Amino acid sequence: MKRTNYQLFDFMDLSPSLDEEECLWIAGQYKNIQEDQGDILIDIPFIKQNNSNDIQPDLEAAPLMRRLRIRAYGSRILRVAFDEGEAKMTDSLMLDWHSDLAATPLKIKSSDDCIKIIDELKDVRAELNLASAEIDYWSDLLPPAPETINITLYPEKGKAVKINGQDQFFPRRRDGLPIAFVEKDACTDRSAFSLACDPNEQFCGTGERFSKMDLSGKTIQLENQDAQGVNNNRAYKNIPFFISSRMYGFFLHTTAFSKISFADHSTRSVQVLSEYNQMDFFLFGGSSIEEILYSYKQVTGFPTLLPKWSFGTWMSRMTYFSADEVNNICDRLRKEDYPCDVIHLDTGWFKTDWLCEWTFNSERFPDPKGFISKLRDNGYKVSLWQLPYIAADAKQHDEAKENKYFAPLKEIKEQGGSNFSALDYAGTIDFTNPKAVKWYKELLKNLLDMGVVCIKTDFGEEIHLEADYHGMDARLLQNLYPLLYQKAAYEVTKEVTGDGIVWARAAWAGCQRFPLHWGGDAACTWDGMAGSLKGGLHLGLSGFGYWSHDVPGFHGIPNFMNTVIPDDLYIRWTQFGVFTSHLRYHGTSKREPYEYPLAASIVKKWWKLRYALLPYIWQQSERVTNSGFTFLRALIFHHPNDKVCWNIHDQYFFGDDFLVAPVMNSENKRDIYLPEGTWINFFNGEKVNGPIWLYNQNIPLEEMPVWVRFDASVAFYPEPVNSTDDVEEGKETTIVFNDSYKGIAHTVIGDLVGF
Repeated sequence: MKRTNYQLFDFMDLSPSLDEEECLWIAGQYKNIQEDQGDILIDIPFIKQNNSNDIQPDLEAAPLMRRLRIRAYGSRILRVAFDEGEAKMTDSLMLDWHSDLAATPLKIKSSDDCIKIIDELKDVRAELNLASAEIDYWSDLLPPAPETINITLYPEKGKAVKINGQDQFFPRRRDGLPIAFVEKDACTDRSAFSLACDPNEQFCGTGERFSKMDLSGKTIQLENQDAQGVNNNRAYKNIPFFISSRMYGFFLHTTAFSKISFADHSTRSVQVLSEYNQMDFFLFGGSSIEEILYSYKQVTGFPTLLPKWSFGTWMSRMTYFSADEVNNICDRLRKEDYPCDVIHLDTGWFKTDWLCEWTFNSERFPDPKGFISKLRDNGYKVSLWQLPYIAADAKQHDEAKENKYFAPLKEIKEQGGSNFSALDYAGTIDFTNPKAVKWYKELLKNLLDMGVVCIKTDFGEEIHLEADYHGMDARLLQNLYPLLYQKAAYEVTKEVTGDGIVWARAAWAGCQRFPLHWGGDAACTWDGMAGSLKGGLHLGLSGFGYWSHDVPGFHGIPNFMNTVIPDDLYIRWTQFGVFTSHLRYHGTSKREPYEYPLAASIVKKWWKLRYALLPYIWQQSERVTNSGFTFLRALIFHHPNDKVCWNIHDQYFFGDDFLVAPVMNSENKRDIYLPEGTWINFFNGEKVNGPIWLYNQNIPLEEMPVWVRFDASVAFYPEPVNSTDDVEEGKETTIVFNDSYKGIAHTVIGDLVGF
């Protein structure tokens, strides 16, 4: 639809022609407030508006009463809900309540011009302002403003988040609505509200957003899609959560298609719209981003600890086609001294490439169990690709259709998006059906019993919306689908192998509990690398502890499958990957380092550095499972009050101690920002005090800008290994980055790695 620059049409999605028999209802001033077993209930009349470009009340229509419920959890979490009924606060699969969380009783404290809602500590958690605006009448040119709800919420003491009821030019020309809903066919079709924002307020999060750090001035669509790259507005991982520079977090508890305007449709408001008849949201307080994210994870769950082998190198491409091919690659990696832990088989291990039947091709993989066992003896674990769609030609199709393990379509349609195979998918596995979940787990169990250690839960961003699912409407299921999908694969993997892990692309709120996730189909270009990092940083700011990406990008440009990858891109992306929670090579053409002879010797050094860093990486992995921290941390994690950091999206912290600035150009140059503190150059030992910009730095291809906190003690493994199987507990060494540190070449690690 062409943008009109009117909130009613561009954000609330009413047709500019006003011919779709929809009507808008806007919240008026509250009518009643009461306590209800520790919650607060507020009755609010909603006023019907006439269908016109000017927003004005329909004086002949009776108000509709709706109830808003407020609940507090401790001193830093506030929950607000309203709907057509009693505003019940229900649980969902997105929520995974921490055992420490419990509802905090709220009470009402009234005065003539204000109603305060206070908690056990007598801290104000919400406030209804009843005072009238000061008026000096001299003109009746325009009618007075209608009464509206005037409520301020406090996720924690003293931190005000106001429902914005005065975002307007004059009363009939609104740029934002306080609380509203759109009615269609006598039912609520979508709900919306606005939060007041400051002129300089900044925002981050919302999932794997391929955007700059500050999202202000953007409207974000929260609808999972096959993003087909990392340089557009689509996203594989939409998370209805954001963080404000005013140090509060917001979580929209819904699976419905939604959108958030960050000071875009109006610079005075954060506006939220959901295609559902209910609004249920959480506000989180905290003095730091880590504290806000910790509270969010107390509600939606923490990442689990991943197995140590998963932090080694993963080798893959699209695809390997036989046991002989895989064995030759694995043997050559060992012979040429490349440490590696995982070999991943993508779309080619089936009878027909891409035709997912969860069964090895009997001719090209004649003894899969023996094949996997032999690889394990050589230090390799096997990961397998599959997807959640049943093809019309799959051998499981008839059984799945008969038992309703997938939601059948009215007619078989060719799958769109990035289905490279052009297979006809008859339907999507219905994870709302317990019988289908059990059936799917059994398919995976057969593979895991052979010795497979990880399932790549590819796709899952989109489902067949025209199908009839067992337990949920399709439009509410699509965003939630990856959680159900990944949960099933994660659970059976943990049950059989003891290790809870998947390799997943799609996500919604709560998916962080089932790690790990990678960044999708990036182009093998510098902008693909830059977009990948932006996505990873925003995902970390959305509650995800682990994140990876395809090194050195997934597909070529201009030839999708066959464009040759430049050596410098391969090296620079490797360096970036080494300082990521997980390092995996994958893409549409050759990815093995020996296929890039001009880059291979440098790449080998960085792989060995990765394995030397494993003790530090394992320590950090434990940290992300019980805190608000993530592996890759945007600079604002540690420097939220530094306005420069709110505009940096090409640097990050790797755990607690490393500051990393990947080089993303062929000129081998970049600007580097060192925030407050003292920093030691990892390569040459130079000491620099921040905050400071280092402009136009020349970075040799063998190096990447890596700085370490002064006085940090970092654990390293000092011996060469082929895989994590060779790492012996207790052999790690510690390097202290202080005045005595003269650079990595002057340490045992430098001798080991070759720097």
